[in-house]
Amino acid sequence: MSCWDRSLGAERPALVLASASPARLETLVRAGLTPRVVVSAVDEDAFTADTVTGLVAALAQAKAEAVAADLLPGRDLLVVGCDSLLELDGRPLGKPASPQEAVERWRGMRGRTGHLHTGHHVVARLDGQARTASGVATTEVAFADLDDAEIEAYVATGEPSLVAGAFTIDGLGGAYVTAVKGDPHNVVGISLPLLRLLFAELGVPWHTLWTLPH
Repeated sequence: MSCWDRSLGAERPALVLASASPARLETLVRAGLTPRVVVSAVDEDAFTADTVTGLVAALAQAKAEAVAADLLPGRDLLVVGCDSLLELDGRPLGKPASPQEAVERWRGMRGRTGHLHTGHHVVARLDGQARTASGVATTEVAFADLDDAEIEAYVATGEPSLVAGAFTIDGLGGAYVTAVKGDPHNVVGISLPLLRLLFAELGVPWHTLWTLPH
């Protein structure tokens, strides 16, 4: 396997994030990367799987491959697709469809523990060759035992309707998550440790993608 090496003067692979999530983009930028965002037109409702981890893996792959197929050949690139779902009682929970659904969701989550799964799929075009790498990161999340007034106030902000599982740890919902076991970045929607391993599998060391001030 070839390995891209900045010391050889090679052009840095273009990094493309196949996701509209501002949280995923901000996480990558804070980690020193500068991705271009290209959102796929994948119909998420058309996918099914036997397990929640299987579903997020399939969706991440579909998103990355759809975006990679639309990009013109030429420059080396890495396309990252992600999809996140909260698993509670064996059920996949994405973005609630309505405020009432978000309220009911939180009434079922409060005082309990769920698992946030994020599928990651990377499509690489390097040195004229196409390769892929994929994996799923899982983080255990414990929720505070909110009362009905707290739930209704949180849902009224609109935040729960924007995110998988109807909660965040990097926004207003942070006060309602009492413990996280595993990679906290994964709860935001993208696991930096897993992504580093996937890039390494494709021959691209993580640090060679940093954009640092001179």
